[in-house]
Amino acid sequence: MVSLVQLRVLDSVRRLGSVTAAARELHYTQPSLSHHLARLEAETGAQLLQRVGRGVRLTEAGRLLADRAAEIIGRVDSATTELSTLVGLGAGRVRLAGFGSVLSALIPRAAAVLAERHPGLELGLTDAHPEDALRLLRAGHVDVAVIFRYDETAPEEDGVRLRHLLDDPLHLLSTGGGGTLADHRDATWIGGCERCRTHLVELCERAGFTPRLTSATDDMVVMQSLVAAGLGVTTIPGLALSAHRDPAVTVTRLDVPPRRIFAATYGDPPDPPATAALLAALDEAAALTVRTTGP
Repeated sequence: MVSLVQLRVLDSVRRLGSVTAAARELHYTQPSLSHHLARLEAETGAQLLQRVGRGVRLTEAGRLLADRAAEIIGRVDSATTELSTLVGLGAGRVRLAGFGSVLSALIPRAAAVLAERHPGLELGLTDAHPEDALRLLRAGHVDVAVIFRYDETAPEEDGVRLRHLLDDPLHLLSTGGGGTLADHRDATWIGGCERCRTHLVELCERAGFTPRLTSATDDMVVMQSLVAAGLGVTTIPGLALSAHRDPAVTVTRLDVPPRRIFAATYGDPPDPPATAALLAALDEAAALTVRTTGP
């Protein structure tokens, strides 16, 4: 029978690409770890690894099992956390993945609320773009993924539940004057992450032009610095501005639909106690953010 230990070994080898590194991570001797892998191949009847020079790589069967192993391990770890909170929230851990601007502007407020109400509950944070955060959520590596969406017509896949937190308005950053997107049709533009760049191009095309993108960064502080240096104009969400605002740039709120911020959970309700406590803290932090920064 395949054991959880064997799955952890395979997952570690897949992530690190080395039996030696996996043995170090899991605190096994290399012969012991190799023994677990050999037993796993015997149990499954499939070759899972191939020798490549001094390293190893997974076969197609190995990659398939490693993908499932990551999901199983994540779920087991999540269940362990849930069990520790069944009798209360005086201990345990809850994990969240979110993107940069919510980690800098919204999550610290939520963390303060959570710490005040449940001081024994540990909050773990991971910086991840929405697509990566949802993958972590589905694999059980996090309990909540904070994501944003521009397109309301593309629902998330089955099993992912979305809880609306707030709407985040979009602003134009420039120097020497504000105006509309069309007023800067001849400017050079600075793009953000891939999803944000796609949205920027769509907005500009609706305004009658295609932006000339010359720079790209998903760091909102860097974006403002580039604009301040005269290297282009860009758009930026309100949450990012509330975390950092360069006094040398001109900020103009755009009359376009905002991006919508959601807290995503996975699986059927009800949520585990620790997850529910984090969601309540996110709700309170979102309400406070809207009150202090405006709709």
